[in-house]
Amino acid sequence: MKIIYNYIKLTRPLNCLITALVVFVGGIISSERVYLDQTLILASVVASVVAASGNVINDYFDIEIDKISHPERPLAKNNLKPSSALIYYSILLLIALTISFFLNTKLLSVVIFASTILFFYSFYLKKISLVGNITVAVLTALAFLFGGLAVNNFQAAIIPASFAFLINLIRELVKDAEDIEGDKLNNVITFPIKYGIEKTRNTITVLSLLLIALTIYPFIDHSYNIEYFVVVMIVVNPILVFILKKLFEDTSKQNLNFISSMLKITMIFGLIAIYLGK
Repeated sequence: MKIIYNYIKLTRPLNCLITALVVFVGGIISSERVYLDQTLILASVVASVVAASGNVINDYFDIEIDKISHPERPLAKNNLKPSSALIYYSILLLIALTISFFLNTKLLSVVIFASTILFFYSFYLKKISLVGNITVAVLTALAFLFGGLAVNNFQAAIIPASFAFLINLIRELVKDAEDIEGDKLNNVITFPIKYGIEKTRNTITVLSLLLIALTIYPFIDHSYNIEYFVVVMIVVNPILVFILKKLFEDTSKQNLNFISSMLKITMIFGLIAIYLGK
């Protein structure tokens, strides 16, 4: 049972669940007909499997970094062999490609694109200041667009995809600030290492304020209804303000980890807001 637990932990199941929800909600808000569309459900499963494979290959390339930054992870802790992780990655990738092949060509093309980008992100792109952060944010936004594509209404997913891009870019910068010690020892030049914690904090603040301002637009534009506005104004935006407050109070590794977790919660409530506001 312990080895099964480690394989599951390696995929970061919460992140995979969020990815599936993003695709599903992206499809729902883009759909003009039945919610429980079979293609959309399978597309959500595919996206979660792609995310799982991306997390596995990321941890494979980050073993030495994680021994410092995330020593609890299965590969860093030597609970799984690197060769086993590679095999696991290949199996997950094959599953995602096989399912998407039987859905349609457009979805298969996106899966191939996303999987390729995830591999090169883990292998090299994440080492380039800001490029790696933007790559992850783009891939997360792509999950919304993937959902829209699954229900043949790509355009309707553009607004939530834009929100997803911003909040994930914020979270990526927070995670880089959290991992600064391990990245320094492994010569990974991230944004916080290149420009410092203060500039990173200021960048996060600007992006957060931009996101807060943009969340009002879909309600004013009548794209989403009052339920969306209520959840955003009572839950999502106050959490973002609270996160900024915590960020300026303390930039310790422990606090940054807490902020990263809070941003995950913000994403979930953001999905709820969009779902209710459709």
